[in-house]
Amino acid sequence: MCPDSQPNNPLHGITLEMMLTQLVEKYGWRFLSDRVAIRCFYNEPTIKSSLHFLRRTPWARQKVEALYLELIVDKK
Repeated sequence: MCPDSQPNNPLHGITLEMMLTQLVEKYGWRFLSDRVAIRCFYNEPTIKSSLHFLRRTPWARQKVEALYLELIVDKK
């Protein structure tokens, strides 16, 4: 599969770290914890701890990806 084989996928080429960093910079941890109720967003949140959890928890990652699409990608 060639790298350009997903031209209609808005998440193609965007890493989880990039998504999370943009969401935190634009909206903050408080907003994220209100929208996606996971402890790593409201209990001493860091990018590193959140990435660790999200990479091992598919349902939480899906929620963050959906939020990213709703707030960042769709606004462009």
